[in-house]
Amino acid sequence: MSTNLREEVRERYAEAALGLAEGQGCGCDCESIGCCGDEATTLFGKGLYAADQRSGLPEGAVTASLGCGNPVAVSKLHEGETVLDLGSGGGIDVLLSARRVGPSGTVYGLDMTDEMLALAQRNAAKAHATNVHFLKGLIEAIPLPAESVDVVISNCVVNLSTDKRAVYSEIQRVLRPGGRVGITDIVAEDRLSPEDRAERGSHVGCIAGALCEKEYRDGLSGAGLVDVEIELTHRVADGMHGAIVRARKP
Repeated sequence: MSTNLREEVRERYAEAALGLAEGQGCGCDCESIGCCGDEATTLFGKGLYAADQRSGLPEGAVTASLGCGNPVAVSKLHEGETVLDLGSGGGIDVLLSARRVGPSGTVYGLDMTDEMLALAQRNAAKAHATNVHFLKGLIEAIPLPAESVDVVISNCVVNLSTDKRAVYSEIQRVLRPGGRVGITDIVAEDRLSPEDRAERGSHVGCIAGALCEKEYRDGLSGAGLVDVEIELTHRVADGMHGAIVRARKP
């Protein structure tokens, strides 16, 4: 990711984390990302999680969900597995994953923003989650050994990177053979050019940086992942959709 764009993303999510920690909301620009306001219940955020999933989680983790889907619901996690959440934010997907894998499993949350990491740590402590670990780092350079995780999840974060090839390569590297990918993200219809996507929203708002279906599929396949599936779930702008992305490492 270019330095300027990465810093813009970091500042935006640092602002959101601080606002949420102080009970002031996400502090976002609702025209660029549906992380607050009326759209949050249908397009982005906590409304994409069922009430029974949110039950028992710290309110700070639920409110801090700024994603476009629910990757835990589609990744079919099993007892004892090791899970990595790319761009873990306030920690909702880490905590939900921790429930699924149980005390014999492990969940890592990776984020580049100190403020989000601090918020996630507080949420994990409130949830009494002992099988989670939060790491500071970039999704283009994951600070974990090769073949160390069973499942990689992510919620509306891969689109924020401007070096998605590096992200896909890193996902392939850290997955064990047979490991799985369960990502929710914003995906454009193949008919939209990069210029078309930029007209529909900002990069930091998860729109301008989104790939089209073919680009996403080719990127994952090019990194050595197989059985790539992309399922569009809900419209977020003209020609832009929330999507479930699945793949596996041979």
